[in-house]
Amino acid sequence: MRVDLLTREYPPHVYGGAGVHVAELSAVLRGTVDVRVRCFDGARTEEGVFGYDVPGGLTGSNPALMTFGVDLLMAADVEGADIVHSHTWYANLAGHLAGLLHGIPHVVSAHSLEPLRPWKAEQLGGGYALSGWAERTAYLGAAAVIAVSAGMRADILRCYPDIDPDRVHVVHNGIDLEGWRRPESDQAKATAAEVVRRVGIDPDRPAVVFVGRITRQKGLPYLLRAAERLPAEVQLVLCAGAPDTPEISAEVAGLVADLRAQRDGVVWIEEMLPRPELVAVLSACTVFACPSVYEPLGIVNLEAMACGLPVVGTATGGIPEVVQDGVTGTLVPIEQVQDGTGTPVDPERFVTDLAAALGELAGDPVRAAEMGRASRRRVEDHFAWSAIAERTLEVYRSVIR
Repeated sequence: MRVDLLTREYPPHVYGGAGVHVAELSAVLRGTVDVRVRCFDGARTEEGVFGYDVPGGLTGSNPALMTFGVDLLMAADVEGADIVHSHTWYANLAGHLAGLLHGIPHVVSAHSLEPLRPWKAEQLGGGYALSGWAERTAYLGAAAVIAVSAGMRADILRCYPDIDPDRVHVVHNGIDLEGWRRPESDQAKATAAEVVRRVGIDPDRPAVVFVGRITRQKGLPYLLRAAERLPAEVQLVLCAGAPDTPEISAEVAGLVADLRAQRDGVVWIEEMLPRPELVAVLSACTVFACPSVYEPLGIVNLEAMACGLPVVGTATGGIPEVVQDGVTGTLVPIEQVQDGTGTPVDPERFVTDLAAALGELAGDPVRAAEMGRASRRRVEDHFAWSAIAERTLEVYRSVIR
């Protein structure tokens, strides 16, 4: 069986969870099937990986049109595959066209949904209507849709009620258990300590850490407001970059400046750290914060849990399927406006509850460490990539049958 995976992101150009997913899934699938990866951002040297640039005539046009230009190139090259599997709206149109052109099943993995990210109109302008059209067309035409959580499956059927529910399968994201674990050897610990000192973290103080892009769905402004209420000894470590728009970039920068004027121990790492350095940062902290208002699953939560951190996360989307409240972390309740934005009905209440949950765990390192050990056990038991790949193969076999 030959499977062509279509994605915007693939190493070294990874910006979010979908890119991590494709990289890990393709690595495991290669042990069983013939895998070709087709991605954006230019040529690659890795065997079986094909990168594409925006066609010259579209360079500088609306981002959605540039995306469609790459999609057309991808669709033409899928010939010979038995399955085409697309990830995110960026590659969905390529998968849909490839399926029609070459007469093969198209499988879609749903990492997020355009109708539930209306703030993207700020980023894409009229292109947001195009991205939504591409996603809807691909989902309605797909032989199968893979949702990364049961919460995401419910969202798919709510946003696209014409899809046959039997075509929507739940296959969680996975985690590389060996790549994401606390440093164990003396040499690894020494190297990690150097990284921690270099970025400005005090290893002798408790710390709350956030990892994610600066985008509306990640809820970073709520975390920054909650951090004002944390005990003075608690540090806030932000591994946050790649802002969606200048507006949200300026908002976050202003909130960070305000927070630094009130307290010390605010560390903002804007560049994307290599995995070993990010593992070092996570392992030096006490609790992981996931204040998202929209999160189909959250690979970052799995990464933090694999490094032995408890997670304080919003009780929305797929987060409750990962974080066991009171066992591997704390779920923060939220009532959300039903307009697609995920905005809390009572933002002040959400910020207060988030601050309380973070402060409680950061102030009790013994309990936090106990929950962190439970977090590691949970990802080992439920989110290994070998199991995720096998469930994905089952979906492939079902659509071929």
